[in-house]
Amino acid sequence: MGSTKSYEGFSAEEKAAMKEHAQEMKKSARRGSVADKAAAAEQDVLTKIAEMFDADRILAEGVHAIMKADAPMLAPKLWYGQPAYALDGKIVCFFQGAAKFKTRYATLGFNEEARLDDGAMWATSFALIEMTPAVKKRIAASVKQAVS
Repeated sequence: MGSTKSYEGFSAEEKAAMKEHAQEMKKSARRGSVADKAAAAEQDVLTKIAEMFDADRILAEGVHAIMKADAPMLAPKLWYGQPAYALDGKIVCFFQGAAKFKTRYATLGFNEEARLDDGAMWATSFALIEMTPAVKKRIAASVKQAVS
């Protein structure tokens, strides 16, 4: 039997994320050289991280540091208003703060460009609650595999 709940459209948070994404694309198109775009995109990510609430900011800073150290080939950029990391213009992984969609935990997600394939089923996103040494190690290993 199907659900009797009707579809009510996108949430306010989803609509805001889509508007942010459209603004990100327009902003990127207006920037100059590839180097200028890359530097500006990273600054956009750092600015967005600095604006986050404490718990999300701490996690996003940790993810960003891991990306810079363990996957420097990934280019930081905003994606739906959140930090993301791309290879050849395609998003490989992204951070989503808990406050963004009012969820109970932040998320580190991987898109299909990530080479995480492991048999017939594998994880493409992870809940993040705390940036412990073990979590840092697991993120680093996942990111290295994603770009291998």
